[in-house]
Amino acid sequence: MNYTLDFAPVIEGMPDLLKGCLGTFFLTMSGMVIALAIGIGGVALRDSRIAPARWLVRSFVELIRNTPFLVQIYFVFFALPLIGLKLTPTPTAILALGLNGGAYAIEIIRGGVQAIPRGQIEAGLALGLHRAAVFRLVVLKPALRAVYPSLTAQFVMLLLTTSIASSIAAYELTSVAKLIENASFRSFEVYGTITLMYLVMSWMVMRLFRAIQLRWLSYPVK
Repeated sequence: MNYTLDFAPVIEGMPDLLKGCLGTFFLTMSGMVIALAIGIGGVALRDSRIAPARWLVRSFVELIRNTPFLVQIYFVFFALPLIGLKLTPTPTAILALGLNGGAYAIEIIRGGVQAIPRGQIEAGLALGLHRAAVFRLVVLKPALRAVYPSLTAQFVMLLLTTSIASSIAAYELTSVAKLIENASFRSFEVYGTITLMYLVMSWMVMRLFRAIQLRWLSYPVK
């Protein structure tokens, strides 16, 4: 079988592919914000004295971690209209990504929180700090420092997971690639190109996280 490579459709569709990259970044960053908020809030609730809150967080984590993301995004896409909340594909994808990333963020951040010595928490309370201030200053920031590599790796995975959002026609790189492939039938050229694009985007996100770590989470230089 003779197959002749033809990247003309890819070159012609490159502006659309680059716009798709922006769509992927938008989904990723929006999902990360929601996931981080769920992660921090979930850790606070999981270690609270309110039993129903602890049970709810544990159930949420187990539900998300033990079901495929494709099923989750379909569930959000088709379930919300049943309760009168109709979202377009892109907001639906952001919500699904945030919920998925949040479940993993809860477990990652909780591991860092549990590593904080109890004596540090007691010292903060002894100094007269409110419990919220102790959690934010004494517990959360050192915990985020400890788990930052794992948390950023999970968020890079979230970027790659955005490709599944094409299943509900959310605007991102893979959905644009599907349109070009359907019109040109140049599957290898299209998907080979977006493979390289995902590699570049992952590298850029990792560099961004490294800059954040150096700016806000690194230890002071003596």
